[in-house]
Amino acid sequence: MNEFETFSQLHYGEEPLLIGNVWDVTSAKIFEEAGFKAIATSSAAIANSMGYEDGENMPFDLLLETVFRIKKNTSIPLSVDVERGYAGTIPGILQSIEKVYDAGAVGINIEDSLKDSRLRSVESFQKLISCIANHLSRKNMQLFINARTDAFLLKLPNASDETVLRANAYEAAGANGLFIPFITSITDIKKVVAVTSLPVSVFFCKSLPDFKTLAGAGIKRISMGTALFRSMKKDMVARIEAIQHTQSANSLF
Repeated sequence: MNEFETFSQLHYGEEPLLIGNVWDVTSAKIFEEAGFKAIATSSAAIANSMGYEDGENMPFDLLLETVFRIKKNTSIPLSVDVERGYAGTIPGILQSIEKVYDAGAVGINIEDSLKDSRLRSVESFQKLISCIANHLSRKNMQLFINARTDAFLLKLPNASDETVLRANAYEAAGANGLFIPFITSITDIKKVVAVTSLPVSVFFCKSLPDFKTLAGAGIKRISMGTALFRSMKKDMVARIEAIQHTQSANSLF
């Protein structure tokens, strides 16, 4: 079984796949040493660690170098957040995805929202997913397409119905998974899970139910997003303040 097959299979276990979201080699190795079965990049964490804002503001070559270094130093499946594809055209997006694949990724997240906080039309994103899936098939490239839909992230009043509509469209287009940031209601989750055979993913946010409850609702993948990265930054601030307050290094040991 190759890495792509292993990664795909992990989305169909009895318990949700818990993904460790990473931003450099050190964070990736820590997750692997902790026994995680797969890792994925956090676009925001990588960008912030490099001095950029999230949202494709970091140079794509810098993302590729990070992916390459992570993959070279770990042996578990790696998925990459390519945001909107780092290009304004479908051929450009396909080229970006090929480069991520060549760097060692077995999966991608690609999102259906635009930089101005609007959703792309269902038809245009469905076409993009179809083009990606067909391109990968023609090139004999195995890559797990996790289609991210952002109706809940954008707090649309009809987020539940919009997500159901997009779940059906993206599955038909050839997506391998459906990723729904900021969906937290078990009622909403069950509603989406009921209309698609795709493994549905969520990520850490303040009101997210516990893993057992999510599993019972049909969730198959749980990502950390930037939660751990943000938590570590807060912890570092607290430790620095303790050093300043105590005029001692004792708080580090």
